[in-house]
Amino acid sequence: MNCAVLCVGRLREKCWQDAANEYLKRISRFGKIEVIEVNDLPEPQNASSAQRVQVMEKEGESLLSRLKPGDHVTALCIDGPQLPSEQFAGILRAAEMRGGRQVFIIGGSLGLSPAVIQRADEKLSLSQMTFPHQLARVLLLEQIYRGCKINAGEKYHK
Repeated sequence: MNCAVLCVGRLREKCWQDAANEYLKRISRFGKIEVIEVNDLPEPQNASSAQRVQVMEKEGESLLSRLKPGDHVTALCIDGPQLPSEQFAGILRAAEMRGGRQVFIIGGSLGLSPAVIQRADEKLSLSQMTFPHQLARVLLLEQIYRGCKINAGEKYHK
């Protein structure tokens, strides 16, 4: 497996860093995984709609610049389908069969720019609930780990 999690912003609190590092360690025995962070841009106080779009587009440009031509991209979006873990494991399995890199993209607090969503090969939603982006990253890493275990035929907690 060759996988990347491309995200806006850094994990600032130690608890999120520790959780993410634990899952990265667990995933590493199944293949290569990397986390690529791009800077989150400050949203001006009392930002207009146009200013929010501008921030989102700049973050989007930064995300797109980290993609490689052969990447298979899954954008985490609220309007994407929600999958059970077994189906999510199928995304990882398909990526292995395709070769190349499977990239999951997590946007900033304003979401993903239309350009990023257009570049994506598919969309995925973790939930209809809203999560802080730091927690979304940990949830995604946990699901990647769970998907790897499913694909390896190993037991996993249901």
